[in-house]
Amino acid sequence: MAATSRCLTDQDYESLLSFQVGLRHFLRWSEERAAEVGLTATQHQLLLAIRGHADVRGPTIGELAGYLCTRHHSVVQLIDRVEHLGLVCRARGKGRDRRVVRLHLTSAGQAKLSLLGPTHLEELQLLNPPVGERSAPVAALRDHFDR
Repeated sequence: MAATSRCLTDQDYESLLSFQVGLRHFLRWSEERAAEVGLTATQHQLLLAIRGHADVRGPTIGELAGYLCTRHHSVVQLIDRVEHLGLVCRARGKGRDRRVVRLHLTSAGQAKLSLLGPTHLEELQLLNPPVGERSAPVAALRDHFDR
């Protein structure tokens, strides 16, 4: 990690603590909401990563590993479990490289995720409105759910 020449103030440290505590509370809250609909936090994060992926062909396993900050083989095991629940499906790549596997939500997976999305966005807005106001991803989510 590169050192910076800026010395942090007491207020900077208070802001960092406030954000970190808020983030931890949000993650705990999210785990509880996921459990209420029969998902683990990791299963919920997988569904969100698939749905939030910008490419309409669906994310690859490698892309999902990046989103979830985990290893490829761990994501494969997670996908196996969630596929067994009927929440996701795999699609082989078309064309020259059929080794590529892309993931999609099933209608059941979409239904589960739709139970969690709106409340998560509301909670995120309560977490720290000033951060949310400056965040392009949060603004995009607001636009999506305001439709």
